[in-house]
Amino acid sequence: MATPTPVTKPVTTPVTTHITASDAVFVMTVQTLFNAPIILDRWSTSSAWVSKPITLAETQISLDGKLNRGFVNSIFDMTLNFAPNSRTFTLFDAVATASRQGQTVYTLNGELTLKGLNRKYTFINGVLVDYNPLPAPKGNVLGDLQAHLQWENVLSAEL
Repeated sequence: MATPTPVTKPVTTPVTTHITASDAVFVMTVQTLFNAPIILDRWSTSSAWVSKPITLAETQISLDGKLNRGFVNSIFDMTLNFAPNSRTFTLFDAVATASRQGQTVYTLNGELTLKGLNRKYTFINGVLVDYNPLPAPKGNVLGDLQAHLQWENVLSAEL
């Protein structure tokens, strides 16, 4: 009788992660306005992006002390910050100009890859809510430019 071959699990190499933000890559598309994805560059050094938490539930406590809860849809709110000499900030100039001239809103989609964390974030059905096209002086140099976006959904996954 033949000896059965032992089942072995494949050897996986642990993924080394690090917390640097310098290898982040954000790619954005603007439906009906641009034909190709645009890689955003020259992020602000102080805070490249800022986001608010997603609300998942609303709760109430009943008179008898029981917690009542319900799922709620919520907007994912995000502000992108760029150095004043960022070439890709012209993307937001173009979206804002086209929106104002056409009195319409353009749909944005994006993908942020954080290589150091081995994570990818996909942003779905977004909109440019507001932005400031003019960098304000900050001492002897110009300050950051901001674009405020809202997304219908954000999904995270491992690379």
